[in-house]
Amino acid sequence: MRPTRVILAVAAGALAPALLLATPSMAVDTVPTASTAPAATVATAGSPYDGMSADDLRVATARVLADPDSGRRVIREANALLDSGTAEDMRAWLETGYPLAQAEDDRVALTRILADPDSGRRVIAEVNRLLDEDDPQQTHAWLETGYRLAQAEDDRVAIARILAGPGISDALRAAAGAALDDNTPEALRHFLEVGRYEVG
Repeated sequence: MRPTRVILAVAAGALAPALLLATPSMAVDTVPTASTAPAATVATAGSPYDGMSADDLRVATARVLADPDSGRRVIREANALLDSGTAEDMRAWLETGYPLAQAEDDRVALTRILADPDSGRRVIAEVNRLLDEDDPQQTHAWLETGYRLAQAEDDRVAIARILAGPGISDALRAAAGAALDDNTPEALRHFLEVGRYEVG
């Protein structure tokens, strides 16, 4: 990463509170914004980027780049803008290019989940529905929150099958029961990925 980009990423974190009202939120339960709305919506709703200076636009772009959930296309395009983009280039991308890039990255994430042999019945059903409907906002919201919940349901089913299997040890039964009693997505996933192999 170039030194300028490192400085921008740090600045983005420091200026995040000040830019909170000037830039769109990524929260999934808010009104659609430039970061999540389809391009047609953005074009008619007005842009929060219109009054931004070149420096503010660079910080907003750096914030996108610093987001750990940003996908390959978003990262590639944000890097290109920080390397050689003009203020108008960044403004146009934040208004319309970013939602399009995010939508593509989200579709790639869905196909990877669908191809994962460990994906369960509910996850597969919901991914197929999202791919059929092709709604960028619904897809992004599902990846942020719905996937975790769907995975937890599939994990509970998988643990119930383990408990119903023949020859299960008392230690494995206790570990499975503890995961089901905890009933958080993290505890269920930990048992399936790690815990069941530790107790044998």
